Amino acid sequence: MLAACGSVPRNDPAGSAPSPGPDRTSAPLAAPAAQIGTGATTTQAKSRWTTVAWSELPGFEEDNLFEAWNAWIKSCERPTPLLAGHCGDVRRLSIATGEQQRDWMRAHFQPQRVESLQGDPNGLLTSYFEPQLDASRVPTAQFTVPIYQPPRNLGQRKPWFNRHDIDTLPEAQAALRDRAIAYVADPVDALVLQIQGSGRLRLAQADGSSKLLRVAFAGTNDHPYRSVGRWLLDQGQIKDASWPGIKAWLAQNPQRQQELLWSNPRVVFFKEEPLSDLDASFGPKGAQGVALTPGRSIAVDSGAGIPYGTPVWLTSSGAQTKLQRLVLAQDTGSAIVGAVRADYFAGWGADAQELAGRLRQPLQMWVIWPK
Repeated sequence: MLAACGSVPRNDPAGSAPSPGPDRTSAPLAAPAAQIGTGATTTQAKSRWTTVAWSELPGFEEDNLFEAWNAWIKSCERPTPLLAGHCGDVRRLSIATGEQQRDWMRAHFQPQRVESLQGDPNGLLTSYFEPQLDASRVPTAQFTVPIYQPPRNLGQRKPWFNRHDIDTLPEAQAALRDRAIAYVADPVDALVLQIQGSGRLRLAQADGSSKLLRVAFAGTNDHPYRSVGRWLLDQGQIKDASWPGIKAWLAQNPQRQQELLWSNPRVVFFKEEPLSDLDASFGPKGAQGVALTPGRSIAVDSGAGIPYGTPVWLTSSGAQTKLQRLVLAQDTGSAIVGAVRADYFAGWGADAQELAGRLRQPLQMWVIWPK
């Protein structure tokens, strides 16, 4: 294992980054110039960076850096040119102490406080997760909601049929015949899966065991995404637009479930991927093309000037959680807009879903940039 960590990653010219999820489209990012000396500023696309001392990073001495090192090693599978030269050290330091890792970072990197172009260092932190749902390969009395792979004629009309059409038009239903990967029990959980862009399906086996299958983003019907939470807020139906709040409203108004689902015309199609024991300890691949690490990967605005694979110091405190930690910018999203803006990958399971459904609190962030 140690030998593998110290080896040079295989350069696979035929490989390419996977298609990002429905709200995680991306474009190549230009690398900014390094800054030397505290107080210096530079403009990077939508953001302004100000060089600061390491002592300005709240909680830097207390973070368990070894947790972030797994994410950093993942980023070194597809590093940007300016960060690639440090990947050998990153791999070697995977077995170092936290103090050794901190000393190395201080010697080779400089924190840059991320601000808006107007100089505001305050922003917003939200969270996303990988849904994990019970499912069946065939429809049953319990599992009736299909998770579709792309229809064969998807590219023949743009936009393709919307969500209402898929549920009501024979032509749309015929195009999706035999295209179901699996079936889940709850249409709202299926909608959450589409919004997140990937997920895990737990398939029951004949011997009583279960098998995990990952479904990854494979395309959309090219209709715009409409938030069902915003739809409910605009109608004055709820004040809490989190997923727990939406589900509580549905429990009281089950007759309006289809109306709520149809308010979002966008449909996401998936492809299936095997999920080995090793893969299961990481999340899906983000826009950088590497697997996300729970609690240590974030999505950023692709136009804000932070290249994929950049280490970022993040601090956020609110009603849901307090975070002061090293994370890696490994993903993006069309809803992630702004200089000081991040979407925190919470992982999978009930706790991750609860955090992702409610997290919305102030954020400050610093890029850890090579000297």
